[in-house]
Amino acid sequence: MENMWSGTGAANGGGTWSPLVDIEETDDAWIVEAEVPGAQKGDVNVDVRDSELAISGEIKERERKGLLRRRTRRTGAFEFRMTLPGAADRDKIDASLKDGILTVRIPKAEVAQRRQIEVRS
Repeated sequence: MENMWSGTGAANGGGTWSPLVDIEETDDAWIVEAEVPGAQKGDVNVDVRDSELAISGEIKERERKGLLRRRTRRTGAFEFRMTLPGAADRDKIDASLKDGILTVRIPKAEVAQRRQIEVRS
């Protein structure tokens, strides 16, 4: 039961887990921030196919010198998928990894951007 609540199941061979994610929508883009502490840029994959964003990778267990008394941080394979709510400008998608946070900026296609229409009399 503790593994289910603490998230250690994946670290002990429990399979793929999903990172914590924030999704923000601005007028011109969707911004996805995923917590992947300890992941290196070569261990993370970001793919967009049709209208689906997929983030996957692996956080490797680091070598320890002492006895590990408790583990609550996840390691192993992770995956997050979402359907984009509109058309994206696929050529301008950008991903960066800093301080354990993967930030994916997905610009909206011109047709999907909000446009203010002036009302004339």
